[in-house]
Amino acid sequence: MGQDLPVTSYALLGLLTFGDELTGYELKQRADATLRFYWVSPAMSQVYSELARLTEHGLVLTRTRRSGNNGSGNKGRSDGAETSGSTTYRLSAKGRRALETWMRGTEPGFSVLKHPVALRLLLGHVVDPMTTIAMLEAHVEALDTEREALVRVREGLRGSDAPGQPFRHPSLVADWGLDYFDNERRIVTTLIERLHEEELREEGDG
Repeated sequence: MGQDLPVTSYALLGLLTFGDELTGYELKQRADATLRFYWVSPAMSQVYSELARLTEHGLVLTRTRRSGNNGSGNKGRSDGAETSGSTTYRLSAKGRRALETWMRGTEPGFSVLKHPVALRLLLGHVVDPMTTIAMLEAHVEALDTEREALVRVREGLRGSDAPGQPFRHPSLVADWGLDYFDNERRIVTTLIERLHEEELREEGDG
């Protein structure tokens, strides 16, 4: 049955492989801290719909987390965070096998770059050069902001990131992401310099 699950289902199964039980809200927080840097962090509603699917297939197991009796039942707060009586999810043995089958038996496919800044650079001839340069400079600022966020994630993995430790592979992905941000910044900065040089030459020729 492994082939009929969307990739998001396997991503959420993967986030449950670190030995803990999580509520839907906690799983969403983990996705926001990890998946968003290199995949897509699902919306809260999608997290719950996928968890329902995974539970139905027996790939995750559930239990009710009790933390006092405040009469709140199993309802979440308006911000998505659960209260006492929340349902927690953990990976089942069947879920682990399904994840391993997916990892071993399916091809990841080639990564297709879907880059909104690159698209606008392609169409840069329809606006003045400074508009394009300003867009690229804003992208560099955004890269710096995202890199800082990923640095904090990477630092949080230290101490459990050695070979054989639970966060070894997440730390490798984080290192990959940091290198990506550094390379992207270098590429875009070079493009900005080239556009500035071309603009100066045109002004000189004029």
